[in-house]
Order: sequence, then structure tokens, then C-alpha cells
Amino acid sequence: MKSLSTTQPAEKLVSRQGKQESVRKVRSRSRKNALTFWSFVLPLLIGITIFFYIPIIWSVILSFSTARATLTPTAFVGLQNYGSMLNDPEFTGALGTFTLFAIFIVPTTFIFSLSLALLVNSIKFGRGFFRSVFFLPTACSYVLASIIWKMSIFNGIFYGLANTVLGVFHIAPVQWISSPTPPLYWIVLVTVRLWLQVGIYMIIFIAGLQDIPRELYEAAMVDGARKGWQTFRHITVPMLRNASIAVLLLNVIAAFQAFDEFYNIMSGGNQILARTPLEYLYTVALTNQDYGQGSAGAIILTIIIIIFTLIQGRFLGFGKAD
Repeated sequence: MKSLSTTQPAEKLVSRQGKQESVRKVRSRSRKNALTFWSFVLPLLIGITIFFYIPIIWSVILSFSTARATLTPTAFVGLQNYGSMLNDPEFTGALGTFTLFAIFIVPTTFIFSLSLALLVNSIKFGRGFFRSVFFLPTACSYVLASIIWKMSIFNGIFYGLANTVLGVFHIAPVQWISSPTPPLYWIVLVTVRLWLQVGIYMIIFIAGLQDIPRELYEAAMVDGARKGWQTFRHITVPMLRNASIAVLLLNVIAAFQAFDEFYNIMSGGNQILARTPLEYLYTVALTNQDYGQGSAGAIILTIIIIIFTLIQGRFLGFGKAD
């Protein structure tokens, strides 16, 4: 009996030490995981804070202040900068330019990207090749593409590519960029943006198409649905709802942020009807060095994008369960 009583405390002591050792190992492993996590995340957080959050907060502060030729607020003016921007006909005209540009580019990009996605997804052989070919322009610089469109394709001289094609049909050369009536420069602006961005939206649609179960089409065939328009309308379109809304939202936001092609093709905004909000804000903030009004205009543009995105997502049902 004495031997049993002496061995039980020893066994309890050993088990207690084993538990403490396992707890120490778990804590040590947790500390190592936390250290690894923060070693990867902390540099990203620091970069986002310095280059994203601090500039946004400082821009909001400048928008309520007078800041001419300096990034330091000199006097608090409240909503005066916002009122000046909203009453500026050039700024409201730039917003109108965005509206025209969005009317052209959003449905055109949607139709072309969806059509290419359907075409590439239906190919049995070489699907990866054609997907890469149509996606390659996305890697091209907007500035470089704008210069090529302006200097080579739509340069207005008789041996430019566009005028060469017109010459085949015995049509006189056209001044594409400098023609205010009719405003043919819209063809140049829309085509270069279409060439640059249709590939990325095509990839989004292809991902949505590949996520549609093949069984749905087979079941529709059994029920008597015809392959083509009927299956596209009743199966493909509803199943591509989230992909379609994502493309629309991204496309509208990208249209709001249009700058490079307008600035480079229109020679820095010589055509007042082809000036975008970002280009006008560039003139106000950087050229005129009125950082207060420039910041106010940027905040107004951001609020418009947020409101438009929320309204579009609300009516189109983005994020809702299927």
C-alpha cells in the first residue's frame, strides 16, 4: 500500500510536467506563427498606411483649407472649396465628359468582352493560346498605346493606318483628333481603351463560364431547349450575373479614372469637350498648385464613384445569393 501511495504522486508530477511542456510548445509555436505572420503583413500595412491612408486623410484636411503652392493648410475655409468646384463650369463639364465616355465605353466593353469569352470558351483546341493573345494588350502601357493610336493609326495623314483603310474605299483622309465637328476623336479614345481593357474583362467572363455546371445545359437539352439563344438566355446569362455586375462596376470606375489616353491623345486637353475629371484636377492641383480645391474635387469625384457603385450594386443585386 505504501509503495502505491508513493508512486501516484510521482505519476501526477510527471503528467503535470508533460502538460506544462506541451503548453510551452503550443505557446512557442503560436509565437513563431505570429512572428511569421507579422513579418509578412507588417511591411504591407506600413506601406498602405504611408502611401494610402495618410494621403487620403491629408487630402480631406486640405479640402477644407486654403493651400496654394503648399501642402500645408494655411486657413480653414469649410465647404468653400467644394462650392467653388461644384460651381466651376469646367469641372461640371469634365463630369459630363465622363458621362459621354461611360455611355460609349461601358456597354461596348461589356459586349466585346462577353463575346470574346463565349468564343474562346467554345474553342476545343488552342484555347490557352487565344486567351493569352486577347489578354496581352492588358500588359501594355496606356501612355504607349495612346501614342501609337495618335501617331500611327489615327494620325490624320493620308498614310496613317485608319486613312489607308479609308483610301481603299476611295474616302478622303480624315482629321481624327483635331476634328471638333463631328467629334471623331471619340472614336480614337474609345478604341484605344477598348483594346487595352477588353482582355481582362474577357478573363472574368471566362471564369464565370467555366463555373457553370455542364449538367444544366444537358438538362435543358433533355427538356427540349435549343442549343444557342435559348440556353444562352435562360442559363448562361443568369449564371453570369455576378461576373456581369463585377465587369460593369469595374468598367464604370475605370471610366471615372480615365486620364492617360485623354491627356496624351488630346495633347493635354486642347479639346475642352474631351477633358476628364482627373485631367482637370491635374490642372487645378499640379499646374495651378491649388491643392485645396484640387483635394475638394478629388473628394467629390470619390463620393460620386462610391454613390454610383452602391446604387448600381443595389439595383443589380451584387453580392446576393443565387
